[in-house]
Formats: sequence, C-alpha cells, structure tokens
Amino acid sequence: MPAVHAEVTDDGISILTLNRPDKLNAIDGALLDGLDAAMDDVEAGACRAVVLTGAGRGFCAGADLSGTGQPWVKPAKAPFKTSYDGQVRLADQLTRLYELPVPVIAAVNGVAVGGGLAYALHCDIRIASETARFGSVFIKAGFSSLDMGTSYLLPKIVGAGVARELMLTGRIIDAAEAHRINLVFDVVPGDRLIGAALAKAREITANNPYGVWQTKTGLNVALDATSLRHAKELENRTQILSGFTNNPREAAMALREKRAPVWDEL
Repeated sequence: MPAVHAEVTDDGISILTLNRPDKLNAIDGALLDGLDAAMDDVEAGACRAVVLTGAGRGFCAGADLSGTGQPWVKPAKAPFKTSYDGQVRLADQLTRLYELPVPVIAAVNGVAVGGGLAYALHCDIRIASETARFGSVFIKAGFSSLDMGTSYLLPKIVGAGVARELMLTGRIIDAAEAHRINLVFDVVPGDRLIGAALAKAREITANNPYGVWQTKTGLNVALDATSLRHAKELENRTQILSGFTNNPREAAMALREKRAPVWDEL
C-alpha cells in the first residue's frame, strides 16, 4: 500500500492522500518518498491545483515515534548527523510544498499536530472537518516549538500574539477555535470535506492559469518583501507582463458576450 495515494480529477485537480491510517499518517521515510514522488508528478503534469488530505481518522500526527516506520534518511556515522539530515529533509520537503507553482488546499480531516500542523501551514488554504485538531506540540516532546517553518508561518497566519500562546503552551485546539483565529478558512462536516476542498480548488482554477500561478508565487515573495515599495515593484512587473497574454482581452470579450472565458494555457 503506497504511503501517499495520488489521483487526478477529470478537470486537473490532484488529490494527494497521506496513507498511513493505522499511524494517523505519521511521517516516516515511505511517506516522505511518496510525497516527493507525488510532487514530481504535479510539477511535471498539467495539474491546476492540489488537495492534500489524510486517510482514516488523522491528517498527520507528526513524526512517527513508534520505531516501526522506514528511516527518513540513510544513517551517517555520527548519530547527530543522521538526526540533522532527517530534520533538513522534512524541512526541505515542506518548502517544496509551499513553493509548488499551483495552489495547494489542505483538507484537514483529523489531528494535525507537530509536523502535521507544518504540512497544513505550508498549504495556501486550509479547510477543516469538524473533527480536526491542531497543535504545535514539539515543546511537549521536550524540544522547542521552533520547528518545520512553524515560527515563520504561524504568526503570519494567525498573528504573533496567538502564535506565541499556541507555541509556548503546546495546546491542542479544535476546529472551531482554529476557524475563529483564522488558522482555517472553513469548517465543514467530515463527509463534505473533500467536496468543499475540491469546490474551492475549482473556484480558483476557473481563473486564468497565468494569473493563478503569478498570484501564488508573487504572494510568497511579497510576504518576504522588506517594504511596501518592494512589494509594489513586484506587482507592477507582474501586471504589465499579464498584458502580453491574451487573458485581459479575453476576459473583456467574455463579459461582453456573456460567456465563460477561454484562457491562455501555460
């Protein structure tokens, strides 16, 4: 059974399912390999958006501490080097997820703690089932809460004050609180979760592919901009480049003719 199951809908949305349900989809080497391979396919294909979810009762329970999963990396001579290499491998995979050229929607179906929270944070939009749970629990395991991009992304999503409380306490919150603090966009019943995520993906992919691509990558860059002026310079160039596509003209014609636009392909 593959540790990550991938399927593509007829309209080009890739559904990636973390598939170790007996371990609440805890992270081991097989899951890392499977997600890398799935992202290879996303980058190589005509996929317009990704939905990331988990099989069974959990989204992802973080690192597999059971000792039964596959190793994350090949062992080095020094044990601390093996630990460091594993840390870097997951961190790099999460960066790759964040930087995919298509939008990624997390359909959080259950527990998302530790590294599982990090997977959700690295997605563009998060939709949760009513049974979802979230927590920055690294500190409860005897480490700090500075792990896997959480200290960078969580404050940007929920605000610094809320992030400090969650990261310093390691408190696990339910879906309703996650929605109240803007960690998730919406909360839906479990049987509607994938449908809601696909509906949001299709709402996005109805827009022109160039605009979606540039909006995602540009937002990531603008979040790191050192000033408003830097962000506006990026916006200026992106908007002018869009004029070299047929999309603005097509949007105007479609509006005038009361029909759906036919966008330029990338």
